[in-house]
Amino acid sequence: MVAEVDILEVTRQLGRPARGILEVASRCVCGRPVVVKTTPRLDDGTPFPTLYYLTQSAATAAASTLEATGFMVEMQQLLAEDDRVRANYLLAHKSYLAERDEIEVVPELKDFSAGGMPVRVKCLHALVAHSLAKGEGVNPIGDLALAALDWSIEECTCN
Repeated sequence: MVAEVDILEVTRQLGRPARGILEVASRCVCGRPVVVKTTPRLDDGTPFPTLYYLTQSAATAAASTLEATGFMVEMQQLLAEDDRVRANYLLAHKSYLAERDEIEVVPELKDFSAGGMPVRVKCLHALVAHSLAKGEGVNPIGDLALAALDWSIEECTCN
């Protein structure tokens, strides 16, 4: 069960009502949510593939800024050239799907995880959220993006 204070904080962070939150998957050093784990299907029936959702505004801004630098193109090139990264990205995709399916199997989302996995780098927000939620070593592209951000979970930027 998610604490009401966390739902209110995520609502504040997003500037809209929080939806489908199962738990807080990662917190800032101050204790506020940074990543939430969400339901695979929202209350209105809409499929929602993003199991881990980046909510903290400074983190999302940093991910957006990194996307604008061409980092995703670099990571796409890395996937094409590095067999180990490509294999680990595929494992991240498979574990993401398995974890989401443990909550609820949503046929519309079959084989679709987040962030472009397993063959593209499409959304750093989702990949960073996955790395923050699961820890280093699970999502190689998320880990690289997290390291490249002009933001750190170790320094509170909650406003």
